[in-house]
Parts: sequence; C-alpha cells; structure tokens
Amino acid sequence: MKHLDENTRVELEAAAFRRLLEHLDENKDVQNIDLMNLAGFCRNCLSKWLVAAAETRELDLDYETAREYVYGMPYPDWKAKYQQPATQEQLDAMQAREQRNEEQA
Repeated sequence: MKHLDENTRVELEAAAFRRLLEHLDENKDVQNIDLMNLAGFCRNCLSKWLVAAAETRELDLDYETAREYVYGMPYPDWKAKYQQPATQEQLDAMQAREQRNEEQA
C-alpha cells in the first residue's frame, strides 16, 4: 500500500473499517468475550479507539456515541437483545489471556 497516495490509503482503511463493522453487525452471535479471547479486542475496544482518534484531532466524540456507531444501536439495547451470559469456559479463557498479557508487560 506504500504506492498509494495518503488520501486513497485513508479511504481504503475507512472502507475496510466500515466493512468490519458490517461484518460484526451481521454476526451478532459472536460475543465480545469471544472476540477478546481470540483476537484481543471487541466492539467496545473499537468504540474506545474511535474516541481516542477523535481526541487526537481535538474532536468531541463521547464513548456512548461511538458505541452506538459501532453497535448500530444504543449499547443497552444491543446488550439486552444479543449479549449472552458468559460461560465459565469463556471467563476462564479471559482470565488466562489477562494473565498472559500481564506476564508480557
């Protein structure tokens, strides 16, 4: 992608990000805890990254607005409709991941 001009690269990255959000929206059965356990990020992380990106540009974007964008609806609504209680296996995997992260720090 080094051969692309800056605007084209940014446009492609933005399109890929929008497609990622569409993919997550199409796969609501994929729980955030599973994303965290497998990939180290979740929908909430994407929301936080949007807020951080806005802050670097001195733009006002609050976390709840960013989450509504990422989730496609207010987070409490998404949580009530799609979030399942975490299983013990998921919680154990999350704890193991956190321990690995602490050891690497």
